[in-house]
Amino acid sequence: MRGLITAGVLWALLLVMGTADAQTSRRQRNKLEQSQIALTAAIRWGDFEAAWQMVDPAYRQAHPLSDVELSRYEQVQISGYRDLSSQLEADDTVTRNIELRVINKHTMAERTLRYQEHWRWDAENKGWWLVTGLPDLWNGQ
Repeated sequence: MRGLITAGVLWALLLVMGTADAQTSRRQRNKLEQSQIALTAAIRWGDFEAAWQMVDPAYRQAHPLSDVELSRYEQVQISGYRDLSSQLEADDTVTRNIELRVINKHTMAERTLRYQEHWRWDAENKGWWLVTGLPDLWNGQ
């Protein structure tokens, strides 16, 4: 009888732990969705300074955004930002494939490009960071 009670208690404990883990995952997914929506809105509306604040602080420190680079973003209008796919990677990061439609404000020429966002969970701050920086709208040029 004692073994049956112990097994029941262990089963209940595992069930509670599994539920807590599912809650954590659900919270993380909700936070990711909120972060991605905020980034999409910032880029879509041309607020690249706000988008820059969603980039991982370690990346920002290693790759500071100069005034010249920031001014280049002011020369374009984002006319489309489409999430093509998302996937959870083995290292618990999330990759999101994006299609951007970019209009050069000076020539009014529109072009389409694709890029990948990589997101990582920051357990200490309980939030997600974009670890790939802002999209390169000029293919490194």
